[in-house]
Amino acid sequence: MAEQKKMVEAITPMEEDFAKWYTDIVKKAELMDYSSVRGCMVIEPYGYAIWENIHDLLDRRFKELGHVNVSMPMFIPESLLQKEKDHVEGFAPEVAWVTHGGTEELPERLCVRPTSETLFCDHYARIVHSWRDLPKLYNQWCSVVRWEKTTRPFLRSVEFHWQEGHTLHETPEEAKAETEQMLKVYADFCENDLAIPVIKGRKTDKEKFAGAEATYTIEAMMHDGKALQAGTSHYFGDGFAKAFDITFQDRENKPRHPHQTSWGMSTRIIGGIIMTHGDNDGLVLPPAVAPVQVAIVPIAMHKGGVLEQAAALQERLKKAGVRVLLDSGDQSPGWKFAQYEMKGVPLRLEIGPKDLEKGQCVLVRRHDRQKVFVPLETLEQAVAEQLEEVRRGIYERALARRESMTYTATTLEELKEIADEKPGFIKAMWCGDAACEEKLKEVAGVSSRCMPFEQEELSGACVCCGKKAKTMVYWGKAY
Repeated sequence: MAEQKKMVEAITPMEEDFAKWYTDIVKKAELMDYSSVRGCMVIEPYGYAIWENIHDLLDRRFKELGHVNVSMPMFIPESLLQKEKDHVEGFAPEVAWVTHGGTEELPERLCVRPTSETLFCDHYARIVHSWRDLPKLYNQWCSVVRWEKTTRPFLRSVEFHWQEGHTLHETPEEAKAETEQMLKVYADFCENDLAIPVIKGRKTDKEKFAGAEATYTIEAMMHDGKALQAGTSHYFGDGFAKAFDITFQDRENKPRHPHQTSWGMSTRIIGGIIMTHGDNDGLVLPPAVAPVQVAIVPIAMHKGGVLEQAAALQERLKKAGVRVLLDSGDQSPGWKFAQYEMKGVPLRLEIGPKDLEKGQCVLVRRHDRQKVFVPLETLEQAVAEQLEEVRRGIYERALARRESMTYTATTLEELKEIADEKPGFIKAMWCGDAACEEKLKEVAGVSSRCMPFEQEELSGACVCCGKKAKTMVYWGKAY
């Protein structure tokens, strides 16, 4: 047990220093390493395996809805980027530029893509001619570069991995439906696969994506009460199509501009998983994305039959589609317990001589340490049930935390007092004036997270100016 205690003490308690707790986990769980390039990280095999599982689950959902994957260049000519004024202004401070090819200066600077709207538009302008060419339901898995001043592993890095969907539609109604549909896909993925409760809503004009008519978001609450924008979906209208001269012949043989969307989720969601479910012993991974769902730890494996039975159980679980690891290393069981807790493995399976005599094994849930004694003949069913119990348990725990850390304010003084003293979300009414939104940020240090689809009428007056309110907004501090 001394070895296990030593492993656990290696993590700074989140109550003591949340930022250090987070950094300790991403390092000690071997999710990433720092690189020699400022603000860029090496995603290690265990961290990348989580991303691969996220990729596979999302990609399956996209394809079921008719989307196909493509690959765009990583460079954008400066003249192409300049075509959409609002878009380029929004990204200008974060753009990395390539000025030389080999030893020769380029005739035109190339931007390393911060996002790919302009590349997709340039392509669509060449391939879309008729209404019969629509819709275009494209998605890309890639990395992008944004020259961030302050970086944190997964949450904000100069280069990060993501998927970016870019679709083109015949009518605004179809494009708006696509925008809302993809937000629902993200919300369903977060809540059912990642066990992260989210609030769905629309961003204010101040917070929307550069060049978009409307941005929709899912907002999640982390352990420390801060918000994480977990995924976004944007409706562009025909603004990009006009800027890039994308036209098609409609059903009446008249030229028209199509309507466009984009939507994305990135590796920052791994940071969201850590900060939603992790504890002072390390990661707590949702079973759907855990690289290892069950870790088998044989007890007294030198005793006859123990290791052989453990290997047989491993094969049975593999055949049942479970991601399973048998640890037959020479470290003590206590060390292994701490190791797999650190890595957030949802279930630990223990089997020793006494278990063999009783024809059973022990399943231990990572999130609450509950032990379940399982007859060997019903192992597959028991593992499936316990993995679901882990998913349900961590979701309900995160939801209860969010509800306990969500407050209501009807006056500016009340909102400021809550923001100063209580981490979490604040629900308050807003008149829609950008000046009030800016004042709340200056006075209380909060930003608008979203105007939720599920509205409540908390009062008739704006929390800031007292004038007639238009909408209820979630306010908070964010990553």
